[in-house]
Amino acid sequence: MRSLGIGSTERWLILVIVVMGAFLSVSTSTFLTLSNLFDLLNASSVNIIFGVGLLVVLIAGGIDISFAVAASIVQYLTALTLGYVGGGNWLLGFVLAGAFGTVLGCFNAFWIYRFRIVSIVVTIATYNLFFGLLMFFSGGSSLYDLPDWLTDRITIISLDTADGRAEITILVVVMALCVAATWLLLRRTSTGRQLYAMGDNTEGARRIGVSLGAMHYLAFGWLGLMAGIGGLMQAHYAQEVVPTALNGRELDVLAAVVLGGARLGGGRGSILGVILGIILVAMTQNGLNLLGISPYAFKMIIGVIILAAITLSSEGVGKLIGNWRAAPTRRTAQ
Repeated sequence: MRSLGIGSTERWLILVIVVMGAFLSVSTSTFLTLSNLFDLLNASSVNIIFGVGLLVVLIAGGIDISFAVAASIVQYLTALTLGYVGGGNWLLGFVLAGAFGTVLGCFNAFWIYRFRIVSIVVTIATYNLFFGLLMFFSGGSSLYDLPDWLTDRITIISLDTADGRAEITILVVVMALCVAATWLLLRRTSTGRQLYAMGDNTEGARRIGVSLGAMHYLAFGWLGLMAGIGGLMQAHYAQEVVPTALNGRELDVLAAVVLGGARLGGGRGSILGVILGIILVAMTQNGLNLLGISPYAFKMIIGVIILAAITLSSEGVGKLIGNWRAAPTRRTAQ
């Protein structure tokens, strides 16, 4: 696997996924069915879109917990704008959602870079700002009058099985395109290498000529772009826009991304790790549902994953609390 570029974290995740899949296959009668597996893939697509966007921010040394609320705002703005222009189409929908999301992501980058504020502090603030604005102007009401093209289910693969119809929808296609675009950005461009360099050593990156401002706007703007696209696809999947539908999704995605090997201190992370982490988290939630275990158990698992990730990443802790330079441990000679 090493020759394929699969690291130790990814290998462990693959092993855990295989073991968990085998256990759920034996303990439940519905997990290892084509319809359930396809549903799991469709339902995970939005989180994977969010995840690859969040990966870029984490690699650059930042963190963002406002992207899910930003996606909800994008849903509303896009739906209202499409209503004003007579419905539009998929192309216009993607352009609007991507533009709105990018603007919100760059809004975060402005405060983080311009005023040198720790990213988690800014995104906690914008999380509350975005959510408050959304609830104030929407009144907490949902939108159901969406264009037909957005609510019509688009099926790429449809198979009749003994357990019902198994379908792969457009969500998986859009997710694959977002994954491919992010992989190209990180692995096939000099900009991607600069993002890794900035996350690994900010001062060193500055000294070799990396534009820290440009990298901040790129990283958070890319996450905003992915949040906008993910929000549009969530509206298509749910066939409605609900202001609280994505509330809390940011923690699920963050847990999955750090589980996949992304370091909270920056400079490390892979697309494959993100996908495997999200699949594992989705399998865990799906397995708990099939076994009839309380959904609160899933929240406990997410909390443990995030706590473990922060604990195991001392550099991440330093950045989260604003201590960018940890003092080295010195031993006094006896």
